[in-house]
Amino acid sequence: MQRVPLAERMRPTKLNGVIGQTHLLGDNGILRQIVDRKEPVSLILWGPPGSGKTTLARIIANEVNAEFIEISAVTSGKKDVTKIIEHARQNWNLNLRTILFVDEIHRFNKAQQDAFLPHVESGLITLIGATTENPSFEVITPLLSRTRVLVLQPLSKPEIITIIKKALKTEKKTKRITTKAIDYIAELSGGDSRVALSNLELSLSMAEKVTPEVVKTAAQKRIPGYDKKGDMHYGVISAFIKSMRGGDISAALYYLARMIDAGEDPKFIARRMVIFASEDINLAGNGALGLALNAFMAVERIGMPESAIILSHVVTALTKSEKSRVTYDAMIRATELAKKYPDAPVPLHLRNNSTQLMTGLGYCKDYEWKAGFEHSKGFLPEELQDKKII
Repeated sequence: MQRVPLAERMRPTKLNGVIGQTHLLGDNGILRQIVDRKEPVSLILWGPPGSGKTTLARIIANEVNAEFIEISAVTSGKKDVTKIIEHARQNWNLNLRTILFVDEIHRFNKAQQDAFLPHVESGLITLIGATTENPSFEVITPLLSRTRVLVLQPLSKPEIITIIKKALKTEKKTKRITTKAIDYIAELSGGDSRVALSNLELSLSMAEKVTPEVVKTAAQKRIPGYDKKGDMHYGVISAFIKSMRGGDISAALYYLARMIDAGEDPKFIARRMVIFASEDINLAGNGALGLALNAFMAVERIGMPESAIILSHVVTALTKSEKSRVTYDAMIRATELAKKYPDAPVPLHLRNNSTQLMTGLGYCKDYEWKAGFEHSKGFLPEELQDKKII
């Protein structure tokens, strides 16, 4: 008989057994209120792996006496949803609630997500979707408007340690592991309780006394929770740019290292640095754009891992540079004027006089071709003469 994994054996069945997510489970937390009132509502649970999305969905169903049906958007299709809806109608006739839990709901396409709408709206099913991706981008707007989005946070290190100690006590194995090993497992987990318990279980199977060295062998290298097309991708690059903008070299290099360690395309990072040099430094350091461009070309030619040195060098230089948004802000104002006055006539004195007729009409009148020449009538269209761009 196959043994149930430790992470599954330790899954709580009551809200009071859940560790973490206090903002949702406290006395005034929405999940606490849902359970206390026995009135489930459709939810989108957005959070990182191992933060408790599936556990909370199962607990809600159990606490409100509803049938719990669980599917994964990776392996299920529209036919599966249709069968579940038919089953939910039978439950409805028996005055029994149906909670449908869709793991990785962001994997369903628009048409598949559309299929839920009438049944969520009518109350035939209570939908609880789980996603690791930003639902603003991955879940259709009509479905979002019919659900509450709840954000789950990665578990803190102390919370992970509490979960580990609880598992050890339950399994009666507290004396088989050192305090430092528990701390190391928590450190490696990245806020993911499933990873922590899996590493704990494997470590216990490898040695009679678990030390940090045993944990290191069992866990190997932790893969960063970084999806190059997901929300973490955009979150880290955003923090990277903001750190350079704020002049925090340590933070900028940290986020750079995270991206490199996660396997991010170095050319993507270099492209953002080129944009940053023009957008945020521009006139405060005219050499910044050239430096960033050289970094991009060097990364293209050199490749990894040596490109990390180049990127770190230029990130440090850009972060230390003075910042200015003079030309960027001017571009925005110029664009606004161009949209507001798309057909403002070009002044005659600025137009090319390629024929005698044009000259007679005042084309290029009083214009002199010499450096720094300022025409008495200016250069903007007459209706924009009082508009300031830069």
